[in-house]
Amino acid sequence: MEWKNIKKELLNNPIVREEYSKLQPEYEIISKLIEIRLKKNLTQKELAELLGTKQSGISRIENGGYIPSMKLIRKIAEILDCELKIELVPKSA
Repeated sequence: MEWKNIKKELLNNPIVREEYSKLQPEYEIISKLIEIRLKKNLTQKELAELLGTKQSGISRIENGGYIPSMKLIRKIAEILDCELKIELVPKSA
């Protein structure tokens, strides 16, 4: 079974869907980080070296095993030559 089908089936469960939506901001940041790193033709090891850390640390971030601090996100954004924007949006009524 393909991941998209498994995901669709899992998201039919309201509890799973609610928890998944809570994690969406983190996964959006992770996806963007990976996208930009790849566009810059940087490996995880190269990004880690620029950050002064280990490749395994970048891997944990990109796999969702570790949610980085704002300080680390700012540092990654700077290294990737990106502007960091955070937006709070009121929930729909």
